[in-house]
Amino acid sequence: MRAATPQAERGFTVLELMIATAIFLVICGAMFGLLQLSQQKYSSETQLSGAFQETRLAIDQIVRDFNVSGYPSQSLFSTLPANSTKYAASAVAWKPGYPGIPCSIGAPVGTACTTPGDFDLILETDLGNGVSWIRYQLIGTTLYRAVVPKTAWVSPDAATSAAAAMVPFLTNVMNSPSAAQLTQITTDYPSMYPGGGPQPIFTYTCDTPAGPQPCAAAGNYGVVNNIRDVDITLIVMTRQRDLQTQQLKLVELDGRGHRTNPVN
Repeated sequence: MRAATPQAERGFTVLELMIATAIFLVICGAMFGLLQLSQQKYSSETQLSGAFQETRLAIDQIVRDFNVSGYPSQSLFSTLPANSTKYAASAVAWKPGYPGIPCSIGAPVGTACTTPGDFDLILETDLGNGVSWIRYQLIGTTLYRAVVPKTAWVSPDAATSAAAAMVPFLTNVMNSPSAAQLTQITTDYPSMYPGGGPQPIFTYTCDTPAGPQPCAAAGNYGVVNNIRDVDITLIVMTRQRDLQTQQLKLVELDGRGHRTNPVN
């Protein structure tokens, strides 16, 4: 009998190795592409969620400040203290003429307001350590907040405008963007800017004998002392564009503050 001879082991040819390598690279490329897409989506969603949370917290703070504005009111005193810092002359402070005859809001009555305005609001209330002025003012794309003690015979506008008083409160606020920014944004969000112009952060409702009305349409009652509600709209843009679409990403949130003290 003839002894069996071992057969030579057959390996992969160079062509087979090249095909296997190519298939492996295609699979790896697809996997890394999906991973990059997932990372981009996660980054965009994280930024959008962060902008939403920051905007929500900002509106909540403004609403809280407005709800408690006007305390302690003048009606709580049988005789007003000589020191006007012991009470709130009004829930909303104004300039010019504070604390004289209140100016009008968008109506030809009295003296036109510098504050309050579409992007500027000064409140007056006791935060627990004496009466203070609280100011929210949009400068560029940053909403600033200032809290300073009320000072007799001093304009609340001047007191809250000091550089040390103003603190960045919310950034990337796009309610009043530049013309170039507005053109770019309205391309992606045409319904966010009705009329194609800046959108007020603050709009006001005044008490009238016929019930609450927009202050600008309330005639002789469209004055600062009669402000009862403030509607707040904040449009905030994420810090970066969407990594997938390269579009600007914005959130728009609304809130309403309601002054609880019944008198000015």
